[in-house]
Amino acid sequence: MAERGSLEEMRSRVVLGEFGVRHVHTTDFPGSYPGYTDAWDPVTFRQGFHVDVTHMDEGLLEFDLVGIDAAIANAFRRILLAEVPTMAVEKVFVYNNTSIVQDEILAHRLGLIPIQADPRLFEYRSQGDEEGTEIDTLQFQLKIKCSRNPRAAKESSDPNELYINHKVYSRHMTWVPLGNQADLFPDACFRPVHDDILIAQLRPGQEIDVLMHCVKGIGKDHAKFSPVATASYRLLPDITLVQPIEGEAAEKLKKCFSPGVIEIQDIKGKKVARVANARLDTFSREIFRHEELKNMVRLARVRNHYI
Repeated sequence: MAERGSLEEMRSRVVLGEFGVRHVHTTDFPGSYPGYTDAWDPVTFRQGFHVDVTHMDEGLLEFDLVGIDAAIANAFRRILLAEVPTMAVEKVFVYNNTSIVQDEILAHRLGLIPIQADPRLFEYRSQGDEEGTEIDTLQFQLKIKCSRNPRAAKESSDPNELYINHKVYSRHMTWVPLGNQADLFPDACFRPVHDDILIAQLRPGQEIDVLMHCVKGIGKDHAKFSPVATASYRLLPDITLVQPIEGEAAEKLKKCFSPGVIEIQDIKGKKVARVANARLDTFSREIFRHEELKNMVRLARVRNHYI
């Protein structure tokens, strides 16, 4: 039974030791270990695989993939980075740009501004098509001129008080419907995702007047089409206290891990450590610096549970 237990640990956990990491190899193929078939079966896979969304807001999505191999988790990551279509600025028509930012740099900065638009509403623009249509193009205009503030105090040196429109933000981009887009999307709110992205800074007399064409694309063609800034995964931490840890040792143990991982309970007047939420740990392995504690804790990661 002890051998069976160690075999199960080898199959299901990646163990972090003081001087290395054990059991990092993939084991989910036939013939790896006696007593385990490990042959891929659709019914078994369907029973073991599930997706749990743990956090979702406007800027962050965190979900768990349970019951898969690293290759599949990495495939999801690569799909998020390179295969999910979005809308981004493809062409910039510069009518006037007297700012200090060169036309090419300005166009590059505009191209990296994320656009809030459902790409499913649009078609891919045909290769070689110079002029967009209402079915494949979103048009934005940026027209702004800097001037002096006549109400500014004479002794002031603050640009925010001296000048009007001296900072050009993404919120200054306005949607200009093409063709019958105003009728096709009467309730649409096409705009940059963030309103406070700084594009350029102007001084009195300088102005920017450009027209932008946004098209549908994927991150594999250009990074500006990637819908995510970062897509990464990590294995679920698994922290086990091999023996009870009490008193001052419990307090020292708590400081070895990220906040929220270890909590101290009061049991019959004694301070006793317990694992509260191993998911929060970053595995700095600080515990191995303390001789009196390093053999009381086992650090591992669940092999088939990806965050």
